[in-house]
Amino acid sequence: MSKMQILGFALLGALLAACSSVPYAQRMQQRQQAYSAAAGAPVRSFRLIFGAQIYSWEPLSDSQLVVYTVPNKAYLLDLWPCNNLTFTNAIGLTSFANTVQSGFDKVLTGRPYIPCIIKQIRPVDLTQFKLEQESQRHVDSVPRSDSGAPPPSGNSG
Repeated sequence: MSKMQILGFALLGALLAACSSVPYAQRMQQRQQAYSAAAGAPVRSFRLIFGAQIYSWEPLSDSQLVVYTVPNKAYLLDLWPCNNLTFTNAIGLTSFANTVQSGFDKVLTGRPYIPCIIKQIRPVDLTQFKLEQESQRHVDSVPRSDSGAPPPSGNSG
């Protein structure tokens, strides 16, 4: 493969990545807004269940993270800006006696990165979160004509 072909593929890949990042950024912003709307008042701490393991997690930005302790219990964590949070494949949480506290415990994103201090913890009302997500979905509907014939194309020729 020539250098020009490699350069062409690299430019094509960069162009495709740039085009696809706009909807991704909008989706992330919508999810962040939905979680923030469904989050309750700040709490001091939360307990990890099942041997201090995290059931699931989702980064919303470099300073927000959602942690599920069980399938139906989630917490929105506000962090100081955190390197690698949106790109890491795994996270860890520091805790004492399976309790994670704001201002004390940290999110770990990998060995070369500094741990991220948890500024605030808010429980997420998952029922409200689902309602927020449903309200963000937009469906354009067009009533069907009674005749059964396809709509005119606009070209009479």
